[in-house]
Amino acid sequence: MKNNRNGEAAILTQTDYSKIRKQIRSRKYKLLLDIAWYTGERWGAIVQLQIEDVYNSNGTPRRYITYRAVTRKATPDGKRKTRQVAVHPVLSEALRLYTPESDSGWLFPRREGNGPITLRWADMILRNAVQKAGLDSKGISTHSTRRSFITNLAKNGIGLATIKKITGHSDLKVLSRYIEVSDEDTERAIATL
Repeated sequence: MKNNRNGEAAILTQTDYSKIRKQIRSRKYKLLLDIAWYTGERWGAIVQLQIEDVYNSNGTPRRYITYRAVTRKATPDGKRKTRQVAVHPVLSEALRLYTPESDSGWLFPRREGNGPITLRWADMILRNAVQKAGLDSKGISTHSTRRSFITNLAKNGIGLATIKKITGHSDLKVLSRYIEVSDEDTERAIATL
């Protein structure tokens, strides 16, 4: 899905996100996309969320989603770190309206058997929605939500140190590769002088 993007996932606009979301029928999988959009986490960690990582014991959404170290990608030195991300008000409302469907403990349980859905299954859901939305030529992948999240924070004037803390990156150099800078962005920057 990263066609002609030199291996980089496309950045999604708010309109792209809305079009894709509209094509997902299941509330559960809409929530999967919402969590990806509003937390910028990798889908591999999102599919492994446990209910207690997202909800309080009384069923209300937590103020922070916890991505356990064991579910997250390792840094170059092989370490994994737990990441907590503040819940955006729109995401909080989506979580409030969602009722986890099983007592398995997983936020996104498999239909059959134990455990969460697989990353492959989540990727298929996204690919189908992207295709139905008519966006399949853009180079959208599960990593698009992470790149979009980081790029949007940067475009909204959030400093790199804050973005680094939010995303859990250990290196600013690696983080900067996520941020897409358009010709218009550079023109606006020059115009501020």
